[in-house]
Amino acid sequence: MIYNFCTLFDSNYLTKGLALYHCLEKYCENFHLFIFAFDEIAYNVLKQLKLSKATIISLKEFEDEELLKVKPTRTKGEYCWTATSSTILYILKKYNVESCTYIDADIFFYSSPKPIFDEIGNDSILITEHRYSPEYNKEIKSGKYCVQFITFKNNENGLKALRWWRERCIEWCYNRFEDGKFGDQLYLDDWTERFEGVYVMKHPGGGLAAWNIQQYEFEKKNNKIIVIEKSTGQRFEVIFYHFHYLRFYKNNIVELGRRKLSKNVLDIFYKPYIKYLDELKKQVHAIDSSFDPHGTLSRPFSVKNIILYIYRKLRGTYNVFNKNKLLES
Repeated sequence: MIYNFCTLFDSNYLTKGLALYHCLEKYCENFHLFIFAFDEIAYNVLKQLKLSKATIISLKEFEDEELLKVKPTRTKGEYCWTATSSTILYILKKYNVESCTYIDADIFFYSSPKPIFDEIGNDSILITEHRYSPEYNKEIKSGKYCVQFITFKNNENGLKALRWWRERCIEWCYNRFEDGKFGDQLYLDDWTERFEGVYVMKHPGGGLAAWNIQQYEFEKKNNKIIVIEKSTGQRFEVIFYHFHYLRFYKNNIVELGRRKLSKNVLDIFYKPYIKYLDELKKQVHAIDSSFDPHGTLSRPFSVKNIILYIYRKLRGTYNVFNKNKLLES
């Protein structure tokens, strides 16, 4: 069986997108990744890399009349959210594959995703819970489920839900909470009742992220990363981690988000991932050095930022580091 994945990113996410491809190459022998390149720079570099298990799709190939109509009304990020459901539908229709799984470009695999797919059985759709730690629970505004990893089979139940989702996202998809909606994500909250054949991922090794990592402990054993549930003591192999909010700034600064991260989590997940992204940046620059594939940002000085700094320092969530010092620590 071939696991068909799709993802989308532009040149600012290029190193993360390449890391995603290469970890799948390492841990998922039978896969194909359809990459929607959201700008011309990303498309050109990806085509030159000749990734043997990837198909690179340009915006010109993908965008239809309905997407182009709403594109001017959305920010860049909002348009990516708007387009997510359409990317999955595009793959199912054009390539007639049995199923397609959308994955965010800043996800990284540490073992085979097969256990996740084995869970689905005869169901048609797989969705992933945020599994928020209590102190970071944002279900009301961000949703119970995260779009990070979502599967649709190419059948009646899968296509019905997918087409409904696409229609809703074209109607409304913005980076704000409004009338029970937020981006593309809150639309998923009632799917287990709204649609037939919806399965919620159970494996604790999938969907790990800064918003739920506080519930677990981790250890490396025989080149595998083991996640241990603090509440039950159960042990599972880590499948994927979502590096949401990892940002690079000028002057060699990196930010890892706004939740508490233990030294163990930094050592096992963040440091190796950042090192790998830096290696991939060198590879990209060997092809095209005219842009920054990390999407490096400037950090504007403002009173608001000073207040946030003090607030986050007091809460132990100021995860802003000098990259070299972090990697050497």
